[in-house]
Amino acid sequence: MTTPLVQVEDLTIDFGTVRAVDGLSFTLEAGAALGVVGESGSGKSASASALLGLHRGTGARVTGTVRVAGTDVGAADEAQLRALRGGKAAMVFQDPLSSLDPYYTVGDQIAEVYRVHNSVSRRAARARAVEVLDRVGIPDAARRARSRPHEFSGGMRQRALIAMALACEPRLIVADEPTTALDVTVQAQILDLLHDLRRETGMGLLLVTHDVGVAAESVDDILVMRHGRAVERGPVSEVLGAPSRPYTRELLASVPRLDGGRVGGPGPGAAPPGAGPLLEAVGLRREFGRGARRVTAVDGVSLTVRAGETLGIVGESGSGKTTLGRMLVRLEDPTAGRLRYGGREIGSLPEKDLRPFRRELQMVFQDPVASLNPRRSVGESVADPLRAAGETDETRIRDRVSGLLERVGLDAGRYERYPHEFSGGQRQRIGIARVLAAEPKLIVCDEPVSALDVTTQAQVIALLAELQGELGIGLVFIAHDLAVVRQVSDRVAVMRQGRIVEQGAVDEVYGSPQDPYTQQLLAAVPTLDPAHAAARRATRSELAAA
Repeated sequence: MTTPLVQVEDLTIDFGTVRAVDGLSFTLEAGAALGVVGESGSGKSASASALLGLHRGTGARVTGTVRVAGTDVGAADEAQLRALRGGKAAMVFQDPLSSLDPYYTVGDQIAEVYRVHNSVSRRAARARAVEVLDRVGIPDAARRARSRPHEFSGGMRQRALIAMALACEPRLIVADEPTTALDVTVQAQILDLLHDLRRETGMGLLLVTHDVGVAAESVDDILVMRHGRAVERGPVSEVLGAPSRPYTRELLASVPRLDGGRVGGPGPGAAPPGAGPLLEAVGLRREFGRGARRVTAVDGVSLTVRAGETLGIVGESGSGKTTLGRMLVRLEDPTAGRLRYGGREIGSLPEKDLRPFRRELQMVFQDPVASLNPRRSVGESVADPLRAAGETDETRIRDRVSGLLERVGLDAGRYERYPHEFSGGQRQRIGIARVLAAEPKLIVCDEPVSALDVTTQAQVIALLAELQGELGIGLVFIAHDLAVVRQVSDRVAVMRQGRIVEQGAVDEVYGSPQDPYTQQLLAAVPTLDPAHAAARRATRSELAAA
C-alpha cells in the first residue's frame, strides 16, 4: 500500500480563543486533486497553510499530525521546512500582488526560488525561470521575465505565481483561492492550466475555494468544511450530484446558476409599462490622460434604467464597467455624451448644482472595508447621509439608523461596534444601510458580492431584491460573474473595451447570445456538472490548439 502524498490526522488550530480547525483528518494521494470548499471562516485556508507549516511562529496553537511528501510538518526543523516549502510542496495564494515583490523582476524572483533549492548558477536559474514562465503560457517569456509585477495583468500575475511554484518540480501544489479575483475567461484559463500541469507532471493539487463551481471544474474529490470540521467528503460527481449532508445541499442551493430565474421581481414601486426612464445615458464617453497617453475607458455607451428594475452590466476587467457606473452617479465627469435623471440633464452640471441629486443617486462599492471608516462606529457611518441632509436631532438620527440596521438584517444593538468586528457580508449590509439612509431612487452596485462566499452572496442578493420590491429603487448591478447577474437582472448589457457589444432582456441575452464575445463569456462560466466541465475543457483545448 502506497503512502499518501498528504496525510492529515486530527488537525486542530487555535488562534487565541478562536478554534479555526477542529479535529480535521483527510488524505491526498499522489497525482490526485482535492477541493476544499466552504464558507468564509470554515477553516479552509488555515488548514491549507498548515500543510507547509506556515503557522509556525505566528502564535497559533497547532496540534495533530500533518505529513506532506514524507515530511512530518509539526516535527520538522527549520531546514526541513525550507526543503519542503517550494521544493516538495508549493503554495499559490489568492492575491499575487501581495506575494510578488514589486521591486524585482518576475524572472529574478522565480530564479531566486530555484536557487534556494538547487546549487546552480544565476544564468541557469534565469533560464529555468524563462522555461516555467513559457510553460504556464506567458507569451514572449524571455522578454516578460524582465518585467516587474505591475506590468502584468491579474491573470498573468497568477500565472507567474504558478510558474514560481513549478520551478522546483514540487510533488504538491496548494492553491488557495487562486481564481477569486479573476474574470470568468481568465479563471477558465488558470483552471485549465492547473489541470494540464497535474496531468503532465503527476503532481497532487489541493484547491481551496469558496466557489463550488471552480471545484467542480478542477478536482477529483471534494471536502466540504464548516466551522473547522469536515462535513462531507467524496468524489466530486457524488458530492455535487447527490450530497448526503444538509449543509452541503444548502451550500449547493446558494450557488448562482445560468439557468436559474431572477431573485425577486419588480415590486409595487416599479415603473408601469411605457413609463419614461429614471436614468438615461446617451453616447457617454470617458477619457483619461492626454495626447499620446490618452485612454478611452468608456466609448459611446447608451442605456436606460427604469424605476423598480435592475440593469446588469457584465464584462471583464478593463471593460469600463466601473468607470461607467461612477459616471451614472456623477462620481466621474463624462468627457462627452448626455446623462439625464428624471428627465433633467445632469451630465454637464457643475458640482454645486449636483447637490440636490446626490441623495437620490447612490453607489454600493465592492470593498466595504475601504468604504467604511475604521475609526468610526458603524452607526455613525450609517448616520452620515442623515447629517449631510441637515438632520440634527440625535434621538431621531439614532432611531433611524437603528431601524436601517435592522432592515438589512443586523442587530441595532451593534450601533457602537466598529467595522473590523463584522464579517465581510455584514460589512456589505452596513454599506447598503448607509446608502438607504439617503433614501435613493437609483443605486449603482459595483461588484457588491464578488468577495463573498456563496451563501452570504445569496443573502445580500435576496436583500437587494427585497428592498427594490418594497421601495421601487432602480438598480444598476455591475459584476464579472455572469451567473450572479442572471439572478438579479431584468435586462443586461455586455461591455468590452469600453463599448456595449450586446444588451437586452436577460432571458434573451443569456438564452440566445448574438455577439461572439457574449458567447465566449457564457461558455467560461463554471458548471456544477464535472462531466460537462471536462467536455468544455476539451473544447477549449482544441480551440487553443487550432
